[in-house]
Amino acid sequence: MIKFNQGTLDKLEAIPEQSGYILRYERGTFQSGYCILETKKVVVLNKFLQLEGRINTLVELIPQLEINTEELEDPLKKLYDEVMSNVPQNEEEGE
Repeated sequence: MIKFNQGTLDKLEAIPEQSGYILRYERGTFQSGYCILETKKVVVLNKFLQLEGRINTLVELIPQLEINTEELEDPLKKLYDEVMSNVPQNEEEGE
């Protein structure tokens, strides 16, 4: 179970960052709370989201990114595995 606190948010932000993504919190019109610029490995998140919204958005977003688990520190690997275990199978395969 993912806890909704600043420590969890920090770890979730570190997962894409350790795989070379740049996370930015910006103002804008986001349908889903985020935007991915794939070619530049930049993820723009809605800066008006509160802590719980940011965590939920990152949990939704991380499975869509190319994360190299070899680059992750052990505590982040555990959290990444937990996030991925909550993804429905067909979503994980990109269907």
